[in-house]
Amino acid sequence: MTGLLCYCRAGFEPELAAELTARAAEAGFAGYARTERGSGFVVFACDQAQALSRALPWRSLVFARQKLQLLAELHGLDPRDRITPIVDALSSRPLRYGTLLVEHPDSDAGKPLSGLARAFGNALRPALRKAGLLAASDDVALPRLHVCFAAGDHAFVASGDVADSAPWPLGIPRLRLLPDAPSRSALKLEEALLTLLDDGERTRFLREGMRAADLGAAPGGWTWVLVRHGLHVSAIDNGPLRQHVLDTGLVEHLRADGFHWQPPRPLDWMVCDMVEQPRRVAERMATWLREGWCRQAIFNLKLPMKKRWDETRLCLDLLAAQAQRPLVVRARQLYHDREEITVFAAAKP
Repeated sequence: MTGLLCYCRAGFEPELAAELTARAAEAGFAGYARTERGSGFVVFACDQAQALSRALPWRSLVFARQKLQLLAELHGLDPRDRITPIVDALSSRPLRYGTLLVEHPDSDAGKPLSGLARAFGNALRPALRKAGLLAASDDVALPRLHVCFAAGDHAFVASGDVADSAPWPLGIPRLRLLPDAPSRSALKLEEALLTLLDDGERTRFLREGMRAADLGAAPGGWTWVLVRHGLHVSAIDNGPLRQHVLDTGLVEHLRADGFHWQPPRPLDWMVCDMVEQPRRVAERMATWLREGWCRQAIFNLKLPMKKRWDETRLCLDLLAAQAQRPLVVRARQLYHDREEITVFAAAKP
């Protein structure tokens, strides 16, 4: 089987399958999605896997934490020798890999496989190097090799383009919540800045002295993240903020409704994590971008329990239409998100 192997949050496999199916069809590729709810991954079978992978860049996918090109699916692996079938599957492909990641799905069924993944990686690396399939030391210029165990006798072998896939194991950036963070929601914005912006964009868009608004700021998690980057923040919320956030001297707390407040002058950033109907949020974000009240925005869309892919497309289409100007839009269900997605939007220069 060839195609794509994508990881996702457990329970969101139908959304990822629907997204891959729709996006592949729009790009002119035939194929089908195969998954089980709660598995933490989706296989999209397609005879033109390499071309499909180019047509669906990792950064453009909403529900995929990781996007890989599937090389082989191995069933019935013998616990006494899982290495030989993997080496055999790779030997027919004249390709050398720079690094090896042995993984498991981030799911209830997959997490008990973490010990196997660690131990097997230590055994597989020297075998791959002996076969000339893996660089003698990590080489980030070469593709990554991924082996993902769905069960002890069932594994996927896949490759990851270093420029078009997540660099983290399982596609999950491991972030640490600092003791002075006002809330765990700070991790959502930290992850959004890491995954939705590239290195150059973070340097250009997050400069000391820039100005931002945080709509629905209390208790101050997202404001705290912006302040740590040196931004001056107007924190908009009728609720209280943590005192140590106010004590930074970079925060002006305005007790107002984030859905009606507008800045007296254009800002560099607007962020929003308000609990509200996703279409209403998308419409308000479009107003900010259309009126030029901010240059860049990061916001969350809280999704319904059903038809979440349909709602995602509707909201992103609504944002693009009502902004009435060309936008750069990237959306992702982050590891630190729950029943929501996080969106970065900016007016094209």
